[in-house]
Amino acid sequence: MIDWVQHIDTDILLWVQTHLRSGMNDAIIPWFRQAWFWAPVYMFLLYFMLSRFGKQGGIWCVFFVLIFAIGDSFSAQILKPFFHRVRPCNNEALLPYLYNLPVRCGVGFSFPSTHATNHSAFAAFMIATLRNRYRNIVWLSITWALLVCFAQLYIAVHYPSDLLGGMVLGVMIGLGMGWVFMKRFGWQGV
Repeated sequence: MIDWVQHIDTDILLWVQTHLRSGMNDAIIPWFRQAWFWAPVYMFLLYFMLSRFGKQGGIWCVFFVLIFAIGDSFSAQILKPFFHRVRPCNNEALLPYLYNLPVRCGVGFSFPSTHATNHSAFAAFMIATLRNRYRNIVWLSITWALLVCFAQLYIAVHYPSDLLGGMVLGVMIGLGMGWVFMKRFGWQGV
């Protein structure tokens, strides 16, 4: 089973490397994985929630930060060392087939993707808590998380199953934290 997953992962990764690479994509897509690229979005969310919802908005912001801490810790500190999967960009057998971008590969392990975990958790939390108030939050949040995930695949720092695993973990964290937030603080988001 593991060999089958590795085979599918490699095939998809190499297809992306072969068919979706272009100068324009190389210039744009790596930005989607950078925290500083999304910093204005984070700052806007925190400001908006505080200014619009006062104390409850402040608690929402605390939960947003907690989601990052939980997702990052669980993914990077517990699961990655347990699964011990080498990143595609550090896999000697794949290096001749990967197009190099001036992006740091990282020395850590690959499964699950912490970027996918965190952004999927953020997206799920925003959907759970804001979808009744702001209908566009669903497609905006999903698009945001998918852009980050695709960028990780595009630059070959993660396999597709790393991203899928991170997304599943993130959605569970985001929905769980959304449920706690709504039950504990009487938020009427859903």
